[in-house]
Amino acid sequence: MRKNEIYKKVIDFKRRYPTTIAWRLRAHSKLAEELINNDEEVLYAFAAQKAPNSFNILSTFVFVLTDKRIVLAQKRLFYGYFYYSITPDMFNDLTLRMGMIWGKAVIDTVKEQVYLTNLSSGALREIETVLSKYMIQKKRELEMGDSKDKKKVKNMEKELKEIAKNGEK
Repeated sequence: MRKNEIYKKVIDFKRRYPTTIAWRLRAHSKLAEELINNDEEVLYAFAAQKAPNSFNILSTFVFVLTDKRIVLAQKRLFYGYFYYSITPDMFNDLTLRMGMIWGKAVIDTVKEQVYLTNLSSGALREIETVLSKYMIQKKRELEMGDSKDKKKVKNMEKELKEIAKNGEK
């Protein structure tokens, strides 16, 4: 993995959607890079508040989509960190909620619901596209055992990287 790859993807996301509320992106991204395994490839990354309500604006997490799992990381202010990993077999559903200014994405897993709040309204469509494509492909791979159609997997990964770089068109 290249140095600062996650930070660059998060900053690109923040430039495309500047009204998304997020803080301390460099620290959270650095932590996420430390937690990603060497054999994982980063496909997409963004920042959001991990909280059930929009009033908590101090819980910024970096959300990283790799070719193997979803990672959420937050570097605490003084010491320690919070880390969550969602593997494709744990993913159930994705719900989007749009408010007047910001939106919310709810990732339903087997154990809990992960709330990502204070997202720019324009970002919701891109996040839905990326997560839906990713989860559909990963669920197919789980059903087939190991990925039999490597070309489709590589095309999907290439498409997600393109969205991370340039946004959804």
